[in-house]
Amino acid sequence: MQKLKIERAPAPVWMRTLLPIIAIPVTFLITSIVILLAGANPFTAYYNFLIVPLASKSSAIEVLVKSTPLLLTGAAVAFAFKGGYWNIGAEGQLYAGAIVATFVGTTLKDVSPILGIPAMILGGFAGGLLWALPSALLKVKLGVDEIVTTLLMNSIVLNVTSFLLNGPWRNPVSMWPQSPEISAGTIFPKLIPRTRLHFGIIVAAAVILVIWFVINRTSFGLKMRAVGLSKEGAKFAGIKVNKTMLTVALISGGIAGLAGAGEVAGIHFHLIDAISDGLGYSGVIIATLGGLHPFGVSLAALFLGLIDTGAQTVSRVMGVPVYLGDVVQSTLLLVTLSLFVLQNYRIRRVE
Repeated sequence: MQKLKIERAPAPVWMRTLLPIIAIPVTFLITSIVILLAGANPFTAYYNFLIVPLASKSSAIEVLVKSTPLLLTGAAVAFAFKGGYWNIGAEGQLYAGAIVATFVGTTLKDVSPILGIPAMILGGFAGGLLWALPSALLKVKLGVDEIVTTLLMNSIVLNVTSFLLNGPWRNPVSMWPQSPEISAGTIFPKLIPRTRLHFGIIVAAAVILVIWFVINRTSFGLKMRAVGLSKEGAKFAGIKVNKTMLTVALISGGIAGLAGAGEVAGIHFHLIDAISDGLGYSGVIIATLGGLHPFGVSLAALFLGLIDTGAQTVSRVMGVPVYLGDVVQSTLLLVTLSLFVLQNYRIRRVE
């Protein structure tokens, strides 16, 4: 009698490339059940998800707007994961970057954009980096699990944001829980007039290119990839594992902080409680779907930006909850993670 046995075996390269692509139709198949339960036609829903947002110039530009912070949070998580540091704190690091960028933007009065915009970028990066520091130190000094600490740091920064917006930064005129407006010289310029597409997407594209170069063309990239593959093996090869992981963690936090700076300087022009609707957590989906490759992350971020934009179209046209987009994204993460198990295991018939 034949039996099935699961055994560890690395998948061929072509399968590793194909798995993220397979994850998308599998996700659509699963979520079509949810769409049917909501009383909608899955084919019509996915047409509005994927085609309608690209059918006009304004909605296509909005896809790019939605994708901008996702490019940065996805790049932040992918960079950390590639170096063996499991950063689940991109959401909190985004908020920290937004807080520091708001401080910079409200402090610099009558500043030239030549100085103001770089200051906002540096402020966002510094905020995310500093917020990533405690978890990184706990990991390299005491061996504390970074998944737990980075996740907990997300909740802390949300409370810090709420304190600031309901306390010292509360708008003195409207009394709304939002900070004062940042100065004009620190606002990111619009790339296309009368749209929301701003300079932040240029920053995001530059970050993608830089981290690709760092990972694939520098000695540090070689070291971080070695640590990501095997910490023991990297240590045996003479690589300073803790120092490498600390650097990776801080750079990852800084990149996530740039997303927060972009939301303040490019979209809202002040800090609000809901500066992010889970953009940092979406970064985990993007990094996973993109196979931790910077260019794969770019495609995944654009895809999720399309889903996010399409969710509003589906809700408006078909009368289903806008949260259907969140269901699709969450299912996509679970399916992608499940399929990636096939990279290291196979099912074999045995006698």
